[in-house]
Amino acid sequence: MDISDGGQKLDPEWVEVGSNVCGVLRGCRDASVVAQHFVRAGWSTRSSSWHGYQVETSWCQMELDSIEGPEILLNGVVDPQRFDVLGGVLRCLGLSYSLELYEGDETLVRELHV
Repeated sequence: MDISDGGQKLDPEWVEVGSNVCGVLRGCRDASVVAQHFVRAGWSTRSSSWHGYQVETSWCQMELDSIEGPEILLNGVVDPQRFDVLGGVLRCLGLSYSLELYEGDETLVRELHV
């Protein structure tokens, strides 16, 4: 998959937050397929490893990494007020997922399971 610079870059205020979201996408073996869905939703994406992709918009930046089996790990940073929006984007992909949102001292704040 080619990179797409069509989406917005992460707002600087979220760069300083560091990683606060992680999760697992189930039902897909290929991170490039998931990255393509994000591109269609207006996000930018780029290859970050042999099998991984970084997806990004103004309020979220995540790494998508294919692992053994039909699962993809994700981790990165999200505007906590848009955590549910991220869940909606993933729901539109038709995949089941688990997401966790953490606060600065690594305290679990919210979870979404679909």
